[in-house]
Amino acid sequence: MTEHNLNPDEGTPHEEPGSRAHITRISQEGYQLLRENYLSDAERLFREILEHDTENNYALVGLGDAARKRGDCREAVKHYRRCLEHHPRNNYALFGLADCYKNMRQFHRAIEVWEQYLEHDDENVTVLTRVADAHRKVRNFDRSKELYDRVLSIEENNAYAIIGLAHLHYDFKDYESALYYWNWMLRISGPRVDIRVLTSIGNCYRKLKRFDTAVEFFNRALEREPNNFYALFGLGDCYRGLGEPETALEYWNRILARDPKNKVILTRAGDAYRSIGRPDTAKQYYEQALNIEFDAYAVLGLALLNMDAEDYTRAIESLEALVQSAPKNARVYETLAECYLKAGRRRDAVKLLESFPQQGKRNRRITDILERIRDDRS
Repeated sequence: MTEHNLNPDEGTPHEEPGSRAHITRISQEGYQLLRENYLSDAERLFREILEHDTENNYALVGLGDAARKRGDCREAVKHYRRCLEHHPRNNYALFGLADCYKNMRQFHRAIEVWEQYLEHDDENVTVLTRVADAHRKVRNFDRSKELYDRVLSIEENNAYAIIGLAHLHYDFKDYESALYYWNWMLRISGPRVDIRVLTSIGNCYRKLKRFDTAVEFFNRALEREPNNFYALFGLGDCYRGLGEPETALEYWNRILARDPKNKVILTRAGDAYRSIGRPDTAKQYYEQALNIEFDAYAVLGLALLNMDAEDYTRAIESLEALVQSAPKNARVYETLAECYLKAGRRRDAVKLLESFPQQGKRNRRITDILERIRDDRS
């Protein structure tokens, strides 16, 4: 942004420098320049005010706002905190400071400042939603929900609060409740609903394993945006869940056509090719994923190919290494135990499965497999 030509004393020959009238005028000019993004010129005026009044709240907040607009949150924090030292109830400084902490992902600090703001103004829906968002980020479910509900008591159909509640319940795996809020957004938005609402509804149904219904919403999203990643991924995963790997492959490969180095999708495609009996193609996809970056599921896929080929020695070798690098992945333990059993190493399978709880995790499937192995021996 080019600098704005200005002379703060032009047109005011009788105005005493440092007088209230002078400070008020250049403060107003500074904020006008700030709104127009003439940041350097605005800062020059705010600093001029501080030469006459070192504790001026308008100038200190103005400098904070200018730094925040520039993306320099650390500098902005200094100005807001200096303002609050002298004017502890200044809502603009509190708002700016909290916003900076949020942008720096210091959510606990942001919450502390926003809660101070709410002590003076608990009707500001913008602040209420931001505080609720911050509590959601740090997984304070009850306080987050309380604040979102407070917003809805003030504005019945506030979109930010409805979406926040949907994300909140989704984050806590309460997919039915998340659906309630996403469908609320769908109802109030009508046919021009944001495509993210459609994919979010699809994701809730996908998590609930109601794949047929999820497919409907992902397809609606694709009608609006044919290459939407989330819709394509959702459809691929739904058809994977429905046991239709050929159809899933259509969507995995559509993603890869635009993003050929997506290792997650390469691995999913490898799984699908393995499921339909094309091991050589599956191997190519797994290896492409590993050439990009280590991926536990690509290694697991290659091990499963070796198991399918009854090459248990190579499968065990790679799975034992994978247990070391992914010690909390239950599926790796299951697969290695199965491989030990196929190789006639029952004792190793039992020892492996018994060690899983030592990683600080419990898994019902691991327990069931272990009990089955013990029962088979008896």
